Amino acid sequence: MKYEFIAQHRQQFHLSAMCRVLTVSRSGFNEWQERGPSARTLANRQLLGQIRRLHEQTGKNYGAVKTWRALNQAGIACGKHRVARLRSQVGIEAQRKRRFRITVEHHKLPQAAPDRIERRFHARQPNLVWVGDMTFIRTRAGWLYLAVLLDLYSRRVVGWSMGNRPNEALTLGALNMAIEHRAPKPGLIHHTDQGAIYRSQRYCEQMAKAGMLPSMGSKGSAYDNAVAESFFSNLKNELIHHTDFQSRENARTAIFSYIELFYNRQRIHQTLGYVSPVVFEKASRKVPN
Repeated sequence: MKYEFIAQHRQQFHLSAMCRVLTVSRSGFNEWQERGPSARTLANRQLLGQIRRLHEQTGKNYGAVKTWRALNQAGIACGKHRVARLRSQVGIEAQRKRRFRITVEHHKLPQAAPDRIERRFHARQPNLVWVGDMTFIRTRAGWLYLAVLLDLYSRRVVGWSMGNRPNEALTLGALNMAIEHRAPKPGLIHHTDQGAIYRSQRYCEQMAKAGMLPSMGSKGSAYDNAVAESFFSNLKNELIHHTDFQSRENARTAIFSYIELFYNRQRIHQTLGYVSPVVFEKASRKVPN
């Protein structure tokens, strides 16, 4: 599925950027292209078309299990987990309202960390202070949630993750991406709001393992995390508010393009002397990549 996604979007994004983000090699993709789609890929395409048709025919009211059963009843042999996976990959979801709920056990959360930056939104070098936050994006298939981490030195988005739920896995995805790509030394300050998903046990353990110092703004104050809030404001004003996303996959693709190809590499920042985060880091020669 990753190679297929890359092939479908080569006119929109740079091949090297997509391979890096999707953690595949260019050589592997080239070999896949030479072989052509596998029988399994072709079968999945056909099944996905049948799933889409059934989704429309049923008024978008069936979940994965009912879809699977209806397909089997129609003589289409397929597995329940395969149907669920294909629906999830393209953002097909039953049309019903869901309450916004963060899946963290609040009674086990530690106390909020102290504010270690106190609205001093500048860093003298990379990987001294990261700021993070989470937001949600409306699509016609349901909400898509986005968690990010930015380096305060260059305002570069160093970690991001998207998912269907605002849970611990979402924020851990952004944190792990940032750690893998930046390899920060112990002592980095990790600053967020007091959200439950930033105080969960696994998230705190991962920060501690990397030697990070947690920092949190005061409760309910957006100004204490202004850089992360500003990034989301730019994202929504420049992309989200004037785009009607038909599916979560459409939103994922657009947001990936915005972050990796536009915001980090092209969008100029007044605070950086009107250059992009990547250009700023390369000019300083303090970050190798």
